[in-house]
Amino acid sequence: MNQINVIQEIDEFKKLLSYSKNIGFFFGAGSSCAFGLPNIYKLTEDVESMLNSSLKPHFLNLKYSLSDLHTRTNISVEDILNYVRQIREITGEKEDREYDGVNGRVAQLLDEQICKKIFDVIQAKERAADITELRKFFAWLDIANRSNVKEVFTTNYDLLLEKAMEDNRIPYFDGFVGSYEPFFWPESIEKSVSNNDSTFNWIRLWKIHGSLNWEFRKDSLSDSFKIVRNGKVDEPENELVVYPSKEKYNLSRKQPFIAYFDRLKNYLLQGERLFIFSGYSFSDQHINEIIFNSLRQNPRLYAICMCFSDEQVDLMEPNAISHLNLCVMGPQKMITNGKLYQWKYDESIGNASESNLYWNKGEERFILGDFKKLSAFLIANSGKKKSIEEAVYGK
Repeated sequence: MNQINVIQEIDEFKKLLSYSKNIGFFFGAGSSCAFGLPNIYKLTEDVESMLNSSLKPHFLNLKYSLSDLHTRTNISVEDILNYVRQIREITGEKEDREYDGVNGRVAQLLDEQICKKIFDVIQAKERAADITELRKFFAWLDIANRSNVKEVFTTNYDLLLEKAMEDNRIPYFDGFVGSYEPFFWPESIEKSVSNNDSTFNWIRLWKIHGSLNWEFRKDSLSDSFKIVRNGKVDEPENELVVYPSKEKYNLSRKQPFIAYFDRLKNYLLQGERLFIFSGYSFSDQHINEIIFNSLRQNPRLYAICMCFSDEQVDLMEPNAISHLNLCVMGPQKMITNGKLYQWKYDESIGNASESNLYWNKGEERFILGDFKKLSAFLIANSGKKKSIEEAVYGK
């Protein structure tokens, strides 16, 4: 395998950061794992252990069915949720209809309890999380180039991002409006905001897989369900809106998911962009189609994927070699300009004075796949570290 000098590549990355006027971010589960939240497979184990005795056998049976169907053992709680929701759909939630040993009523109860246990697990981890580095990241993003709207997309349904911004008193917008029961207003994210609008510098947060503080609420007049966003929630009263299945994507444009997908597509297709992925495993085909189509259609879009493991680099290789505007960086490997390389650390070329920010000399590996390390690198490279720390610590 050919080698490439990590110092030179980081110098190029620094140049991209300095001249890019529009930088967007996409956060996956790995970014939350950096703050102690479980990855999807640990979350699956936790949910499984917490289900009540009447529903747990159904959960396990569906898990085994999916293992046989997909010929793999790493079935996640999201896979199971999607399957449960398909059963709800085809049975009409009726007790006298069943599929794969699960009737409609049980599927409904199982869906609701899985989401409730996800809430319990993540909320407990959120309370214990130290989000100082996340607050620093948003302080950096808030004072970064103000000539373009700042947008953050995420598949995470935890509330760490919201907590970090609110702790910093940074205004953000997610498409919901109102104060009593905030409702989703798609028109608010479909129109461009002029730079003289008071909300122009608000950070846009698009939670593509829903959120722990979204609930389905029944409308008393129409007898239909709507999605509302709560504030701080200690105990959800209604069914949570997390990890929407394919059916939920297609239910209505009044729901956030399709509108968020459209926002992602439009954002990536509009002019020059630097788009940085952190903690995203590229396991959602709905999202991947938008990303790779945008990379093909917009030659001025440049995407960088920071990977925590080299296994992810290997998985990305088939797509990365056919998209010259996609760069993938892992601990030992990198894909750039359609070619796979092995990292080489050579201090004789380039500026190695701050290499500890992106390279672990002892373990000889690239470390920006860790969100905390990426955040520290961005802040150090900005030249505004003092202002950022003042914004966080108030000194």
